[in-house]
Amino acid sequence: MNFNKAEFTASYGTFSQIPSSDRPEFAFSGHSNVGKSSLINKILNRKGLARVSATPGKTATINFFSVDSVYFADLPGYGYAKVSKAEKKRWAELIEGYLHDDRDLALVFQLIDYRHKPTEDDVMMINFLIDSEIPFVVVLTKADKLKKKEREARLEAFKTEIPCFEDITVIEFSAETGEGVDGIKEIITDITEGGDE
Repeated sequence: MNFNKAEFTASYGTFSQIPSSDRPEFAFSGHSNVGKSSLINKILNRKGLARVSATPGKTATINFFSVDSVYFADLPGYGYAKVSKAEKKRWAELIEGYLHDDRDLALVFQLIDYRHKPTEDDVMMINFLIDSEIPFVVVLTKADKLKKKEREARLEAFKTEIPCFEDITVIEFSAETGEGVDGIKEIITDITEGGDE
């Protein structure tokens, strides 16, 4: 799997625009400003391939990136309050439509901010993935912002805050230090190359 062979493909604002799936896809889901674009850029070792915004709720489309023989799908960040009801509805339909479509969805990376209790939307999303039997792993972002003791306390708290936490593969990640990048690449490579056996 060559992670350097990556390019932006297209953005889609409504579900009906998205062409059908012709290769495995890895989706990146999470709250606004949780660091999805930073994570994608880090995996691909590129500074600005996925646009990082200081304004939450900026990614209002599903952005597709062609990476070697797979697609990365950067889903719109959910849970941003300063957005109209109509816009929130469009986002929900876009994300749900994508996740429920008959696509070659290999895995969802569900991002959660390591520093905080998961939001209601995070928990809802995890329950949705479990109920829909969509394979996913949880990525705890901004790991560099916590001291060792704080991490331990958060991990303990997550056991009661995140449904089925102890059965979920969890990766601690930092876009600053690169912690967790190798683990994420390994998962993608294993799924991509293991599927041919």
